[in-house]
Amino acid sequence: MSSEFESINTGIAAHIGKYADAVRIPAGAEVVYQAWHNVEDALSRAGAALTDIVSVRQWLTDAADIPAYAKVRSSVIKHEPAFMLAVIPALVWPNIRVEVEVIAVRRPAA
Repeated sequence: MSSEFESINTGIAAHIGKYADAVRIPAGAEVVYQAWHNVEDALSRAGAALTDIVSVRQWLTDAADIPAYAKVRSSVIKHEPAFMLAVIPALVWPNIRVEVEVIAVRRPAA
């Protein structure tokens, strides 16, 4: 991560994985959300790929984010899995604005 970003660690995320609890982004910086990067990384670690996804469930906390989110999703997912998208009032932590759950199916190696 660029040195201009400040990782903030409270110890909560350390119970789940290796990532910051929050990141302070300087004024004027462009924000790029990493949800699909995380999905791709998790699938790769399991020996699967984005093309193995058969179902995607997505939750957003603001309907105004749907066009931007859909544009990013469409740039990542090129095939046609089943999709479900819901707008809900909140996720488990108030600063989380999107959650993505995928089901991927891969055939065993021959």
